[in-house]
Amino acid sequence: MNALLQGHTASNLRPAAPVGALLQVDKVSLEYCTPQRVVRATHEVSFEVDPADRFVLLGPSGCGKSTLLKAVAGFIAPRAGEIRLDGERVSRPGPDRIVVFQEFDQLPPWKTVKQNVMFPLLASRTLSGGMKARVAIARALAMQPKILLMDEPFAALDALTRRRMQEELLALWEEVRFTLLFVTHSIEEALVVGNRILLLSPHPGRVRAEVNSHQFDLHSLGGIAFQQAAQRIHGLLFDEPPERVPLDLRFQDIRLSC
Repeated sequence: MNALLQGHTASNLRPAAPVGALLQVDKVSLEYCTPQRVVRATHEVSFEVDPADRFVLLGPSGCGKSTLLKAVAGFIAPRAGEIRLDGERVSRPGPDRIVVFQEFDQLPPWKTVKQNVMFPLLASRTLSGGMKARVAIARALAMQPKILLMDEPFAALDALTRRRMQEELLALWEEVRFTLLFVTHSIEEALVVGNRILLLSPHPGRVRAEVNSHQFDLHSLGGIAFQQAAQRIHGLLFDEPPERVPLDLRFQDIRLSC
């Protein structure tokens, strides 16, 4: 992946750090229309992402986490609340927010219709799923965005390739220290990838809690503390009333129970 970023040093890929939070999501409620009715995807969700954060949105299917990511990208306007990036209100897509979706055969806008039609056929003969993921991430970072948005980017990969891509993503972050907003429904992946995790309730998505997970990485897998943290997060997601519990207290409880 680093070879694909040749010519872009860590210093010129890293966005200029603003004063305070880079991304502010303030009481954002999102809705979308179905043929039958209007559906509320999230309800008054608030959080902040600081420069160089690896911030994860975690929740079950249908909690609105992908819809929230699209709103940050500027594809969806909030029904209520506001999203600000570097102090400016988000009202439309922009090159300061690059999205990497699950599907890596996205249509490059600089290609003709024929080239876009042919691209998946050519890529499927030459690139594996992992290679496509590497290209997608490298292409996104080459745009030098203020924040990289990733919507379950490794969900379609096999377990071994997924683990390898998590390793490469973290290694690249250590080198470049870009700001990441990452969506997943996997508790394990959230603990590995993120240094902060926002837990969203089942539909409609509301904030359950925010977890500081910087102490975990790929080497933590299988450890007692890691497994207990995963169990605690599961409880916060599904079993306990939605509230913001103090971060230190939550993980102090986990350490004391070891």
